[in-house]
Amino acid sequence: MTTREINWTALIIVVLLFVIVAVMGFLAAKWRRSTDVEGLHSLDEWGLGGRGFGTWITWFLLGGDLYTAYTFVAVPAAMWATGAVSGFFAVPYTIVLYPIIFIIMSRLWSVSHRHGYVTSADFVGGRYGSRWLSLAVAVTGIVATMPYIALQLVGIKAVLTVLGLGSSGNVLLTDLPLILAFVVLAAYTYTSGLRAPAMIAVVKDLLIYLAVIVAVIYLPIKFGGWDTIFGAAQTKLGAVNQATGKPAGVFVPGAANYSAYWSLALGSAMALFMYPHSVTAVLASKARNTIRRNAAILPLYSLMLGFLALLGFVAIKAGTKPIDLDGSVNPQLVVPQLFLDHFPAWFAGIALAAIAIGALVPAAIMSIAAANMFTRNIYRDFIRPDVDPKTEAKVSKIVSLVVKVGALVFVIAMDQSAAINMQLLGGIWILQTFPAVVAGLYTRWFDRWALLVGWAVGIIFGTVSAYNVVNPVTKAHFGGSVAPIPGTDFSVYIAVSAFALNLVVAALLTLVMRALKVRTGEDLTRPTDYAADETDPKVVQIEKTQHFTQPGGPSPVA
Repeated sequence: MTTREINWTALIIVVLLFVIVAVMGFLAAKWRRSTDVEGLHSLDEWGLGGRGFGTWITWFLLGGDLYTAYTFVAVPAAMWATGAVSGFFAVPYTIVLYPIIFIIMSRLWSVSHRHGYVTSADFVGGRYGSRWLSLAVAVTGIVATMPYIALQLVGIKAVLTVLGLGSSGNVLLTDLPLILAFVVLAAYTYTSGLRAPAMIAVVKDLLIYLAVIVAVIYLPIKFGGWDTIFGAAQTKLGAVNQATGKPAGVFVPGAANYSAYWSLALGSAMALFMYPHSVTAVLASKARNTIRRNAAILPLYSLMLGFLALLGFVAIKAGTKPIDLDGSVNPQLVVPQLFLDHFPAWFAGIALAAIAIGALVPAAIMSIAAANMFTRNIYRDFIRPDVDPKTEAKVSKIVSLVVKVGALVFVIAMDQSAAINMQLLGGIWILQTFPAVVAGLYTRWFDRWALLVGWAVGIIFGTVSAYNVVNPVTKAHFGGSVAPIPGTDFSVYIAVSAFALNLVVAALLTLVMRALKVRTGEDLTRPTDYAADETDPKVVQIEKTQHFTQPGGPSPVA
């Protein structure tokens, strides 16, 4: 059992900054609200912030959404523990991501603007005329998001642990601060909706930039420069692990690691904007070009992420000892412990507050996004088709609370490694919605039932393959996200191989359905919907004066 002395200076700074952002969260309910709207009584207002965020607010919101507390904790932790393959792939992954945002997400924004879609499952249902395909996308999104929210709590717990708030012999002392933080989060999310994390994201990102810039300038000078740091990392990662008989990690990926490296980067980039919270941040933007401008300036975060990842190597040189409350080594504590060990307590408090606040922003967006999917694609489609907008908002608010409580119970009651392993599955699962969502933005060629079967095959194959990956040290299943393609020695990210199988099955079955002349669902979208901007009227407004004679046909509005 390990006990820690509380660092009061750092703790006071963390608490003070948390109180400030909590107050901002509650005040956000009246921020940027239309004068003709009384209260946040629709999903457009509560769940998408009125669809009115401009370039800079969207930049901070997407940054806070995509670069989570767990990113700040897990990426350098992976670099410290196993090296570049499992850690540094996050940098090229985020670079590959931005063309996806520029090209694909702008089309999703346009068609969602025209039809009032709140979720990607809304679009899939409208495009293919299939409630069941829409349900598959929604359930996948909700299930994949739950462990993601739980991992934000892991980030906060890491901060609380290094601050000294915890004891392996006192569960209440360990978990009470975490519970209080999420009670406050739940309260201001319920009150203010997406406006709260959008406002807080500005503070969070500024704090993160401050902490990372100071760290990457000061720490290398303190420890003799990058050459010395890289030398220490190479020595540690090249040492043989007694449990496996292999090197502890990979300093620079060799030829044997190339396939794992590129497939992790590509698969993760393709998967990230299939998550409900990423789509929510996109649809909250006020214009199509807002998305495109953000794709151009978001790479600034990739630069920061690269520096942040290298802090894992800095921690190796610094001799950082991430010891958890039970006396075991916990790599997730590396960055918080590094700041606490080598900076004045007041600055360490700012850095740790940035990590903790960095958990609140994405956790709020994720819970809102999951709740929106439940309300629109399960409650409305299958339980109450005639539900009004005010009731939709009320149901989403309640479900967002349930999602947060579920994530909190998950972290407190279960081994944290379970959340980490579930997150590996989350990426595998969510990528299986890519064919239905992204292909649908460009073509109606795929058959709805073929897409549904392809999705199911991808989910089953990916889950079984991930289960069969055994951790060589703990002997636990779901021990990693990379496995050989069946029948080969070519190891890739499981999500990519599952996606390829999904796509092949969907394409072949579509050909069969075409040959059998199986009836296709009604397509509610029109070609011009995919290039619409904020000045273009919505479909409801168009149909007040003009009637579309043929679903899927050309719109009378250019």
